[in-house]
Amino acid sequence: MEESRRPRAVFMAFGTKGDVWPIAAIATAFACDQQWYHVLFITHLAHQTLGMHLEAKNITYVPVSTPPVLAAHQDGNISDSDQVSFSLHKKIIQKEHRKECLSAIERVFGDCPSTEGDFIVINFFALEGWNLAELFQVQCVIAAPYVVPYSAPSSFECQFKQKRPLLYKYFHEASANTVCWKDVMHWMWPLFTEDWGSWRSDCLNLSPILFTDPVTNLPMWHARIPSPLLLYGFSKEIVECPDYWPSNAHACGFWFLPMEWQFSCTKCREILSPNPYTCLVQKDNLCTDHADLQHFLTKTSSPCSPIFVGLSSIGSMGFIKNPHAFLMVLKVVLETTNHSFILFSAGYEPLHDAIQLICGASSKSNKSWKFTCNEGGILLFNDQLYCFSGTIPYSWLFPKCAAIVHHGGSGSTAAALRAGIPQVIFKYINCMPLPIGPVLLGREALLDRSSTGTITKASSRSRKRCCCRHRSSCSCPVQGHKTGIMS
Repeated sequence: MEESRRPRAVFMAFGTKGDVWPIAAIATAFACDQQWYHVLFITHLAHQTLGMHLEAKNITYVPVSTPPVLAAHQDGNISDSDQVSFSLHKKIIQKEHRKECLSAIERVFGDCPSTEGDFIVINFFALEGWNLAELFQVQCVIAAPYVVPYSAPSSFECQFKQKRPLLYKYFHEASANTVCWKDVMHWMWPLFTEDWGSWRSDCLNLSPILFTDPVTNLPMWHARIPSPLLLYGFSKEIVECPDYWPSNAHACGFWFLPMEWQFSCTKCREILSPNPYTCLVQKDNLCTDHADLQHFLTKTSSPCSPIFVGLSSIGSMGFIKNPHAFLMVLKVVLETTNHSFILFSAGYEPLHDAIQLICGASSKSNKSWKFTCNEGGILLFNDQLYCFSGTIPYSWLFPKCAAIVHHGGSGSTAAALRAGIPQVIFKYINCMPLPIGPVLLGREALLDRSSTGTITKASSRSRKRCCCRHRSSCSCPVQGHKTGIMS
């Protein structure tokens, strides 16, 4: 390796905060440990706050303009024309996204003939990186804080065997330490669909089908590559790595974010975690601007600690169709139990509007509690619900809670396990589409009939501002793309 050339490590992660930030934590740790590397991080411009943290660690932040999620209707009443319009819009965004990814990688690897020591790390929503790693002949590593969130259609293997019998044989004859059928079925299968094949052929001048000769379309029997390193950011005590997983899949333990990334308030960060290199909170008091939150957690009038309710990206992905109704459900729970709740709204604007609407109708909340710079707290429902739009480390908050209710994200799950408190998970995407669970409760079972009509009318505006569940950058066939295997 040339002494004057620094090896390059490119981390590419797309999706919402829970998809991207854990990969950024790995990039930061790597940059601090391997300082002779030039580390770059490619993600959405929407994560520009993360970009500031990365640049503070001498990591080059490379933003792409495409959004983490795309706006769309969630209602089942969407018209055919709207559906066609959205599909077309998504294809346009996807084309631009891939163009920007190619441009970014070309700027990194295109001007240097040597790629010795270079590698690319991708998450499951950045499969562009796998193809680009092949194009520039650098190693590709896959990293994810959760198990692969999609599975191959039941007919995939049968179709693959029929359309590509020699390639099917190629994978089944492979040794365990090279790319084999386990890798394909575990996570690689989307790369064999028409959507990726056309991009590889038309834009990258690669064979449209992985591991085949671009001229003959026959398997590259002479060129077997090692099974790519697949790093999972959870503990093997929680999820074991079964035998049918690829041989190079590893459960590495949970990836906790650096403490300094977890504060929306600079004053709180300086008080609780003055040492930026620690992962633990060193003190227990918040700043004076957020003393309300600390008082709510420690007030002696409550018979037990409050319950945390976290939404994370649920709102931005369009799964809170009716924020006002959601708050009314919490109100009913508060009226029938002795518990209090802390709600993190995660900056979701329609929910913020609903909170402000209820707050405006309560003179007590208006006089006693301030809402400053979108980071303060608002008390609702006889001071039993504390709504907070900022962020505070879970490692500080969760030990003060009786339980947490959340969407099952990797970060909140790990933090609850570390705090040793009960957690209730409500899944909202990537669930098995099999009717084996209990029947879901309807709204009429949660609210009285007189409330239902009022809530529906009051929140009609919020329904129009929902978002699609799809990451705009994700090209997984399960999430709205062609499922046909490249012929």
